[in-house]
Amino acid sequence: MKPKNKKDFWILARRFLHEYMPLTRNLSGKSVEAYKQSLKSYLRFLEEEKGISNENVCFDCFSKNLVIEFISWLKVNKYSAKSINLKLTAIRSLLKYCGSEDMELLGAYSDICNIRKMKEEKHPIMYLQPSATSAILSAFDVQTVKHRRNRMILILLYDSGARVQELSDLNRSSLHLEASNPFITLVGKGRKTRNVPIMEKTKRHLLGYLKEFHPSGTAAPLFYSMLDGKPHRLSTDSISLILKSAAKIAREKCNEVPEHVHCHLFRKTKAMDLYKNNVPLPFIMQLLGHESMSTTSGFYAFATLEMMSEAMKKAVPTALSGDEEKLWNRPEVRKILYSLD
Repeated sequence: MKPKNKKDFWILARRFLHEYMPLTRNLSGKSVEAYKQSLKSYLRFLEEEKGISNENVCFDCFSKNLVIEFISWLKVNKYSAKSINLKLTAIRSLLKYCGSEDMELLGAYSDICNIRKMKEEKHPIMYLQPSATSAILSAFDVQTVKHRRNRMILILLYDSGARVQELSDLNRSSLHLEASNPFITLVGKGRKTRNVPIMEKTKRHLLGYLKEFHPSGTAAPLFYSMLDGKPHRLSTDSISLILKSAAKIAREKCNEVPEHVHCHLFRKTKAMDLYKNNVPLPFIMQLLGHESMSTTSGFYAFATLEMMSEAMKKAVPTALSGDEEKLWNRPEVRKILYSLD
């Protein structure tokens, strides 16, 4: 590969982060920031371990051997396999983009692609038991305006399986309650939209909520707080705090509510509830807004202890279960066994 100068690297790297990722790939600010931090980790490795300052970084610094050393350095510094793989993905993505801009750089991308990702240990996901979910959803009473709003937030957060940012971004126009199968439109990662069905019971709750909080029917954030006489969209932090407050109240009545309840746990619980009720994974994938089936199956395709127990009970022959009379003790069966017919 023909060496590229330092100026080429920094121009392409900035275009990758500030133009290609947010505009072409339409990634969220959080996703772009994650890529930026991963690349900064590599630059820090080059400076601390190889003595290469930022002003001297060029594409020759992205050789296969150096990236392998970077992975070893991350291991020594106790980074998890998942974190290491994310950083490797960021480097690959940068080099792939640079290769598309300059054919001479495709060789560097090909070399890095030959580095195998680390094997990540799979863990069964954490989720709420039905009693805990019910306790949280009913934590707020309906005596105050704020409690009625907060209760609606929790109901929709669970029923839709939405990310907290997706819920925060909802507008009045995101609801489609007049449809034969009512649904809401969520705007997910990469500004991609998806339609998610909601239960009839949730629809009734929403109709009551709209009557109180959106009487004029004008366009506005679905969930808001009033400030200076104007509705201001609730932030993700505000929604998270509402859920934590509900969990604290619910924990006083239900000991199955865990100490740390967060919005993503609600999302996982919805997905697992669907999975345990035999909803196919492709449907769950669409509901969650996952681009890849591997993402869905990687998190949710685990048999729970309850599911395995039930399956094993069904598989045990009646003769071994001890719950019913042994087959050969029945008179009609004994007659057949001890006869020449």
